[in-house]
Amino acid sequence: MGIFTFKQDIAMDLGTANTIIIRDGKIVVNQPSMVALDRRTDKMMAVGEKAKAMQGKEHGNIRTIRPLKDGVIADFNACEQMIRGLIKMVGHHSIFAPSLRMVIGVPSGSTEVELRAVRDSAEHAGGRDVFLIYEPMAAAIGIGLDVEAPEGNMVVDIGGGTTEIAVISLGGIVKNNSIKVAGDDFNEDIQEYMGRQHNVRVSERMAERIKINVGAAIADLGENAPDEYIVHGPNRITALPMEVSVNYQEIAHCLDKSIVRIETAILNALEDTPPELYADIVHNGIYLSGGGALLRGLDKRLSDKINIPFHVAEEPLLCVAKGTGVALKNADRFSFLMR
Repeated sequence: MGIFTFKQDIAMDLGTANTIIIRDGKIVVNQPSMVALDRRTDKMMAVGEKAKAMQGKEHGNIRTIRPLKDGVIADFNACEQMIRGLIKMVGHHSIFAPSLRMVIGVPSGSTEVELRAVRDSAEHAGGRDVFLIYEPMAAAIGIGLDVEAPEGNMVVDIGGGTTEIAVISLGGIVKNNSIKVAGDDFNEDIQEYMGRQHNVRVSERMAERIKINVGAAIADLGENAPDEYIVHGPNRITALPMEVSVNYQEIAHCLDKSIVRIETAILNALEDTPPELYADIVHNGIYLSGGGALLRGLDKRLSDKINIPFHVAEEPLLCVAKGTGVALKNADRFSFLMR
């Protein structure tokens, strides 16, 4: 970019847990969707990883906020400041602030009010030309599927706040189902289980670490079973320090109810899928993306339950972001982008 270049194109996966920004086909920002604000002035103190490092450790003058909940904006001001802070991380080489053209992924179950909130946040953060794309469509593009082909494909994108299920054909979403059961709910299940079963209090961040280290969807992983994970925390009653060992079978048991809800949502989407597209899905299989796709044994559990092969996408955490990047390059051609 030169001194007279005033335009900048960026694609953004504005997720409940993480926000990823792509420029020129490359990931330039991959940060937690979190911002730290000064309670007295409401000004931003930190964003992304720096804000997450403050979570649970802040004093009275600092508040850390996750501006998105269940895939939609819960705090408009904090979201706008977060987007501004993350865009600054992208950097640009013009002496003037660039005019931003943006493509942003949004949940397929978003209402008009929620879509407007995302668009307004982006515009207030400097976006001049803002396009929106539904996350399962972006995920399908990021996986490498030909979304414009006369063929049915099903994508299940399990993010932080929502699970997006969509049947895609001819450049459109034929059937979609968006439920508010996803990675955050898994963390809450683990927090509740650790308190009830082991009498130890764990933070949201510790629950996330437990999920990453010993999270599983089935109780028999065979040779792929992870080692037990040691958890430290205070006793719920006495507040004395505790050391608890947790294994993946326990976590598979405590996550079961949430996974059953995802299974039911997938079955409901399949039930309403036209027969010709259903036949394509059986032949092609169903694609899993998002952080939830990394849960050990989830693809096997869903395949056994639904009798259709499930495929975990390559780099599932990046599928939506990659798809928004491709959509940005083809913004003039893709009719499914929303302005």
